[in-house]
Amino acid sequence: MKVYRLTAKQGFPISMEKAWSFLSDPRNLKVITPEHMGFKILSGADRDMYQGQIIQYIVYPFPHIPTKWVTEITHVKEGEYFVDEQRFGPYALWHHKHFIKQIDGGVEMEDIIDYKLPLGILGRLMHPIIVKKQLQNIFNYREKRLNELFGHLEGYQNSITFK
Repeated sequence: MKVYRLTAKQGFPISMEKAWSFLSDPRNLKVITPEHMGFKILSGADRDMYQGQIIQYIVYPFPHIPTKWVTEITHVKEGEYFVDEQRFGPYALWHHKHFIKQIDGGVEMEDIIDYKLPLGILGRLMHPIIVKKQLQNIFNYREKRLNELFGHLEGYQNSITFK
């Protein structure tokens, strides 16, 4: 089964503390997720992020098709990075690393997501037609919303790549 990788980088003219405060709060996922996905946290986001935290969501990847998604925060290094992994949901594998680092003029946020699709060859056929496009749209929206909230770091080239 093929493992895909999405890497997204974005620069902001803010402090590490402000970036960490926003990005490590699961409740802010709703702020940076397209409204049409109907993102709703069901449980697990009522405390500061910690290793072992289980968060349950409902999302609508397709109109009128709710999908329950359960993730676990498996690693946390306060102020620098955290990792969430799907325990139950639409992917055969979802391993999402969130890194924050100081750069000239602000911070760089980097997301690295390794994921596999279910359904074998059918999943692989659906990747370029549906899944990759949907993830591209989600991360384009996220980039736009984060720029609205924190501004764009002058001279920094945001990027989204797939492998």
